[in-house]
Amino acid sequence: MPIVAKPAADEHAPYYATYISLSGPDALTGLAEQSASTQQLLATASEAQAMHRYAPGKWSVKEVMGHLCDAERIFAYRALRFARTDTTELAGFDENLYVPAGNFDARSLPDLAAEFAAIRAATLALYRGLDEAALARCGIANGQPMSVRALGHVLVGHEAHHVAILRERYGL
Repeated sequence: MPIVAKPAADEHAPYYATYISLSGPDALTGLAEQSASTQQLLATASEAQAMHRYAPGKWSVKEVMGHLCDAERIFAYRALRFARTDTTELAGFDENLYVPAGNFDARSLPDLAAEFAAIRAATLALYRGLDEAALARCGIANGQPMSVRALGHVLVGHEAHHVAILRERYGL
């Protein structure tokens, strides 16, 4: 199993440094460990908690999970394209448009948790199959350079960021 080491600063836009700082020394280990811990966290939430918004205009727990699903798919897709030497510049995405369009509050939290588990399993399978050369490859997404290695750490840090908010502001 490859080690997905921390990226150098020139492998990602400065914006992503916050997420990368929340990731441990090996993104693959982090991805695997989070898969179990996030599922355990979500299993404790009631339907009322799943619909909770900690302030007006903020996402519900279900919407946070839907956002995590969307972002994981997009970041993993970017990693796949860059790992396979695709040099096409990839567009960004606006999570504030995606979340309402996802209609996540109409779904059950267990359904969203299962979807996230499936997406994470696919992300893990992708990263387990990459060699060091593929991990070092870079592409352009949202006008910014990004390596496959950096994307792995962004995935870990992005989930860690949102799980911390679920614990601190939503009481999960």
